[in-house]
Amino acid sequence: MYFDELDLNDNVLDALYDMHFETCTPVQEKCIPEILKGNDVLGVAQTGTGKTAAYLLPILSKLADGDYSKDTINCVIMSPTRELAQQIDQAIQGFDYYLNGVSSLAIYGGNDGNRYDQELKSLTLGADVIIATPGRLLSHITMGNADLSKVSFFVLDEADRMLDMGFSEDIKKIAKHLPPTCQTIMFSATMPEKIEELAKTILKNPVEVKIAVSKPAEKIKQSAYVCYEDQKMGIIKDIFKHGDLKRVIIFSGKKQKVKMINHALQKINVNSGEMHSDLDQAQRDDIMYKFKSGQIDVLVATDIVARGIDIDDIAMVINFDVPRDAEDYVHRIGRTARADRDGVAITFINEDDIVYFKQIEKLLKKEIEKVALPEGLGKGPEYKLPEKQKGRGRGRRNDRRDRRGNDTKKAEGEGNGQQQQEKRNTRGNRNRNNNRNAQKQGEKTENAPANASEKTQTRNRRNKPRRANTEARNAGQPTANQKPAANAAKPTDNGAQTADREQRRRQKRRPQKPQARQAQPARQQNDNKRQNVAPQPKKQESKLKSIISKPLKWLGLKK
Repeated sequence: MYFDELDLNDNVLDALYDMHFETCTPVQEKCIPEILKGNDVLGVAQTGTGKTAAYLLPILSKLADGDYSKDTINCVIMSPTRELAQQIDQAIQGFDYYLNGVSSLAIYGGNDGNRYDQELKSLTLGADVIIATPGRLLSHITMGNADLSKVSFFVLDEADRMLDMGFSEDIKKIAKHLPPTCQTIMFSATMPEKIEELAKTILKNPVEVKIAVSKPAEKIKQSAYVCYEDQKMGIIKDIFKHGDLKRVIIFSGKKQKVKMINHALQKINVNSGEMHSDLDQAQRDDIMYKFKSGQIDVLVATDIVARGIDIDDIAMVINFDVPRDAEDYVHRIGRTARADRDGVAITFINEDDIVYFKQIEKLLKKEIEKVALPEGLGKGPEYKLPEKQKGRGRGRRNDRRDRRGNDTKKAEGEGNGQQQQEKRNTRGNRNRNNNRNAQKQGEKTENAPANASEKTQTRNRRNKPRRANTEARNAGQPTANQKPAANAAKPTDNGAQTADREQRRRQKRRPQKPQARQAQPARQQNDNKRQNVAPQPKKQESKLKSIISKPLKWLGLKK
């Protein structure tokens, strides 16, 4: 379909004709008529399909033809990044070149005081179209600088990207300040569940336009290196060593890696620059200007450059890491091979990214060529899915039971009788330990009587001196420590030894207290001592003491 077949403003068609735009893309062909009718639209199409013109052309035509207020904000376009907001503002300036009275302004953070004053003036006087990042616009609304009560068009461009960046709550807060009659248009490259939930919240009976994710251009030569993480920088150095490459973009998902890659490239004298969220707006503008003008040959960037940035002459795209979303891979390599040019796309795959690259190949329905690593870097990991690790618990117990059952069946099939018994006896340390225990038990059973008699003799031998001393004291004989008398008789009769042994056993059962036996003789000795000692004569009391003692008793002073 041609643009002049659509009901667009004549001045807008003149601008398209001067820019050599004649035919519509599929998303433009389906969205422009619905927006001109005033319906809410939910469009799903990837970057590079013409979504920006799909909503700008009908909105600018309605602003030029309709009777809209000149001192209020009529259209708000939300953008996830500053760079995309600037690019949309530039597109508006081209499309409304022949329109009179339609003004636009891009609002984003990171600017100086002069830029803020310009934003405040435009919001107060009422610019027709405001292109803003969510955080910056919400700050102006909070301070009372922006009045959205008369907005007629509300556009969310790259809505999935904004939600990924955490702007979901900001968008909902901004939507609460819009009038109920506002026409809402949402475009997204993907359609996850959170986009559907947001669409149900802010869209009213939307017309859904879904364009299938197109495959990368056939002129893009895709290849991949399967490597470890510490081998990636060696591959990059090898790529730039073999040729004088210019107009190259290296994508990485983390800004720390972007800084590291750019520093390594500058060490090998590569004219490179970095683009990430840590840079302020002036630095980001300067880097993008240098790269577009050719002052920088290699741009190392995060995914903020992967969407919405229109640069036609990119020769090579390098994915330092594999994107988690397969469609993001299409957006990244879509920066090259534009305007009927050739392009190269190289991806580095480590062992953790193999799963995600398999999904990309499934989406593209083709297997991407794997290139061998340069010499000197060693071997990389195998390109295969990692095996699932078995967990602990009941599952592993069941596996052990299965193995045991299989071993039992195998043993039963090998034979019966003596052969099977011999095999069981030779299995493992457990059977050997059982045999040793059984052998020890048999030896204990045979030697039980002998051990019992030995224990008895040892006990008697240990207690014999103490018991002999006790018997000697009871009989009035010298103990073992004393010298025996010369005429002491030595027992030689076996019967006498047996009787002594029996007597000692009885004494062991009912022992006598030697202290009680010796108590009576001790008393007698004490009495004898008292009798032998002569009593001492008492001292005579003095006469004075005898005279005084009676009065003291009477007075109670003497006991």
